[in-house]
Amino acid sequence: MRAVKIGGIVLVGYVLIVVAFESLIGYLQPEAGDTLVLTTVNEDGAAIDRVLQSLHSDGQLYVAVNHWPRAWYRRALANPRVQVTRNGATRDYRAVPVTGGEYARIASEYPRPLAFLLLTGFPPRHFVRLDEAGADAQP
Repeated sequence: MRAVKIGGIVLVGYVLIVVAFESLIGYLQPEAGDTLVLTTVNEDGAAIDRVLQSLHSDGQLYVAVNHWPRAWYRRALANPRVQVTRNGATRDYRAVPVTGGEYARIASEYPRPLAFLLLTGFPPRHFVRLDEAGADAQP
């Protein structure tokens, strides 16, 4: 019975660490290195900014869902017309969910370290390709 109690305390402590880490990342939204600001629109039409790490593969721009807070991802799927701000310039993009071989390629190019997975509670990962919107882009 004592082992179960200790196990429960360790589990609760771990969950609290994950919640604290994920909350801080979401609140602070650190901008460093190769980050971008992704602007999505909610169902009310309000624009919401989120700082994300930009990923580059095969000449394309991607972002990844690496954390449990993922409202920006749901908004991008619901309304794929997004804006990206990098180096002070804002451009229109179309968010495209990544699957199959493209997903496997990017996941292998950008692996998540075990320490990161432990701190974030092993969240499922998704990638979004950001295709620059142009005159020939479809809605």
